[in-house]
Amino acid sequence: MTTTVFADRLRNAMIDRGMKQIDLVHAAERRGVKMGKSHISQYVAGKTMPREDVLDFLAGELRVDAGWLRGDVRGESVGNPDTFSSAAYPDSEDTAENDPIVEPSPEPTHAERPSGAAATPSTDGVAPRRRAFGKSHKLDNVLYDVRGPVVDEAARMEADGTHILKLNIGNPAPFGFRTPDEVVYDMAHQLTETEGYSPSKGLFSARKAIMQYAQLKNLPNVTIDDIYTGNGVSELINLCMSALLDDGDEVLIPSPDYPLWTACVNLAGGTAVHYVCDEQSEWYPDLDDIRSKITDRTVAIVLINPNNPTGALYPKEVLQEIVDIAREHQLMIFSDEIYDRLVMDGLTHTSIASLAPDLFCVTFSGLSKSHMIAGYRVGWMVLSGNKRIARDYIEGINMLANMRICSNVPAQSIVQTALGGHQSVNDYVVPGGRLYEQREYIYDAINAIPGLSAVKPKAAFYIFPKIDVKRFNIHDDEQFALDLLHDERILITRGGGFNWDKPDHFRIVYLPRIEVLKDATAKIGDFFSYYWQN
Repeated sequence: MTTTVFADRLRNAMIDRGMKQIDLVHAAERRGVKMGKSHISQYVAGKTMPREDVLDFLAGELRVDAGWLRGDVRGESVGNPDTFSSAAYPDSEDTAENDPIVEPSPEPTHAERPSGAAATPSTDGVAPRRRAFGKSHKLDNVLYDVRGPVVDEAARMEADGTHILKLNIGNPAPFGFRTPDEVVYDMAHQLTETEGYSPSKGLFSARKAIMQYAQLKNLPNVTIDDIYTGNGVSELINLCMSALLDDGDEVLIPSPDYPLWTACVNLAGGTAVHYVCDEQSEWYPDLDDIRSKITDRTVAIVLINPNNPTGALYPKEVLQEIVDIAREHQLMIFSDEIYDRLVMDGLTHTSIASLAPDLFCVTFSGLSKSHMIAGYRVGWMVLSGNKRIARDYIEGINMLANMRICSNVPAQSIVQTALGGHQSVNDYVVPGGRLYEQREYIYDAINAIPGLSAVKPKAAFYIFPKIDVKRFNIHDDEQFALDLLHDERILITRGGGFNWDKPDHFRIVYLPRIEVLKDATAKIGDFFSYYWQN
């Protein structure tokens, strides 16, 4: 069995049946099969093989034999051989000339094999089934298209020598943003002192600096024991969801979101329930939608403020209403505030935890974005408010924090330096500053393209344009992203990658300098001048 053979046969069968990827996704939805856009894209691209139940579904929809589709040679099909005729598929590889070696069919996966059973040699002359190891079913509902199939295609094109402009990921360093000199100097001088493990929560000096920063943000009831450092915020989000959720527990997450939140909730066995952020209201959370999504299984609500991917900044009044909802329904609050120092237009960021001293809150932040050191992986979380009601949960957090030993110790060593003294990020977000001027340019340029519109971001370095899908006949945003990549060599992230349920948005990272953004927006404008999705 090879993924290449499977992918070739899948594509051929889809062509013969006149079916597109989205047709199979819709069919899967109707039949209750767990197979989304990202899954079928990976199958067609030859990146992975489906589970047996999904493969049987695909074979049924495409009216081919499951064994043939899997890649078995003629006479070795596991499915019903009578349903497949090699004459009907002249381009298939089912000939002795093209496939001279009979490749044995796979054995049941580790989950399928009976306990204690072992592979036994065949006694009837047929090659024994080879055991295959499949991915966990826990990944069925996990999506992370920021580094998904479109990115894989971009990597393939780069390997062939094509230059790709990457506007898909918030990584400052490739666009000329440099780490403050003092931070580099201090890390270099502390390397010999940071060769061993630190305490699981982090170095005292780092946590002390974070605690003082939390005090400046008015987070209530915070001590140094409430600070945890992490290998970026991403690790801590995963840790928090794993420590909290039982199967079926629900967590309210914004749509659009940073997809790691949804992925970690689902991976931990919970259910991500998405509340809408309203584009017509500066992308603020729809409070009525939040209320309508709360059930007796809801345990927490997630805020991403400032927001990725929209660049929205939530005012204190909106935050207070969310606190009131959380208080009424006794919910925990998780607040992702990694962009809290990248705020423009003279606005200020308010931490929602500062408004909720009687609730239990977990606030996430770090240095990846504000100090342009994403590769250092410096993140942290702060527990605040009413910790008495979360004692057992905190014990679970401590257990998982101990299991991962500690976060990157050399990176921890520069937290105190980074948070003290002059904050160079402030120079980027004022008129004349690089991020401010790039934000101004991209906003005007996107809104000047017929068929596109965008709300002006107030923070971070993303913009989330809306596409007039009727004008361009767009019904599949992943296909749109691939078409833009192939035609203009520009890599963006589709709206669906942020758990937005319509194919009418995409995210642009506006970290490149203005001259690069000018070239990019000119190409995007040219693309939309002729684009019509088939």
